[in-house]
Amino acid sequence: MSHICGRVVMMGMLFTLVAVPCFIFYKDAYPIQFSRFSCRNDLNENSSPIKNEQVKLERVLKAASMIDKTVILTTLNEAWAVPDSVFDLFLESFKIGDNIKNLLSHLVIIAMDQKAYDRCLEVHPHCYALNVEGVDFTKEAYFLSPEYLKMVWSKIDFQRSVLEMGYNFLFTDADIMWFREPFTRFYEDTDLQISCDKYVLNNSYDLNNQPNSGFKYVKSNNRTVQFYKYWYESRSKYPNQHDQDVLKQIKFDPYVKEIELKIRFLRTLYFGGLCEPSKDMNQVCTMHANCCFGLEPKIHDLRLLLDDWRNYKSLSPSNMSSWNAKWRAPQDCRKKFDFEHYKPVEHEGKKD
Repeated sequence: MSHICGRVVMMGMLFTLVAVPCFIFYKDAYPIQFSRFSCRNDLNENSSPIKNEQVKLERVLKAASMIDKTVILTTLNEAWAVPDSVFDLFLESFKIGDNIKNLLSHLVIIAMDQKAYDRCLEVHPHCYALNVEGVDFTKEAYFLSPEYLKMVWSKIDFQRSVLEMGYNFLFTDADIMWFREPFTRFYEDTDLQISCDKYVLNNSYDLNNQPNSGFKYVKSNNRTVQFYKYWYESRSKYPNQHDQDVLKQIKFDPYVKEIELKIRFLRTLYFGGLCEPSKDMNQVCTMHANCCFGLEPKIHDLRLLLDDWRNYKSLSPSNMSSWNAKWRAPQDCRKKFDFEHYKPVEHEGKKD
């Protein structure tokens, strides 16, 4: 018995002499594996919310993307999302528009608050919740209020991130009614093309055009990413101004010329608004409730636009071609906005 016990003890000592050095050697040879696993857990705890948001956004963009990685984007808050408000009118325009209902499959709705996100999920497949710290977007954001400025600048920063992810986008405010497919009206070989409150002298190159950032088509490349960074950073140079007014100033900056950004302005004939309505229902693609302050006047006039379009669509093809009736809007919006504020600017330049 003692002989057997002795052999067991000796075998145990031999195992210890062999196993311990091997364990030490393994640990010294592969220290990264141990530390990497530990650090990765710590990193996930600290940075997973950001990474998770990137994954969520990528998933939504990919699901909505066209073949060329183009998506349609709009933003939404609770005030615009409640039933019978702006959001419902926006969706209705796609349904009664000229064969554009299919474009809804490429629309990504960026919800600025939880209730807007919940409403989006009820009616649309591609929704993304954009959380901006310290701001309550559930109520109507009055023009140039701190909440309004925070909201519009968060849109610009978000659009930059979409460009950095390699997606082109067509951004549309939700108070824009869609009537026809717009892509055939866009210019080729252009980085950024944007709608106008006023379109100057039939010239899409003229920087004196008064841009409206509520509707723009932007291609993802180094020039647009650089420009969006510059645009967003310029908010500190022009405090208490919204993105559109800052754009009107920085479009003349030498830096924009230096990065060789190709920018053109969209004709109001195709992309009109209450500031300058399209004059031809046979060609109009979109109409924007711009030059209008207040939610109720906006909803009232958007309904007029939809009704006018329905009346137009009820005509026979021969009557459509000769139809020259004017939009009834603006009505309520006109009461709260000085439309004489916009004056044409005389400027020579390359014509369309």
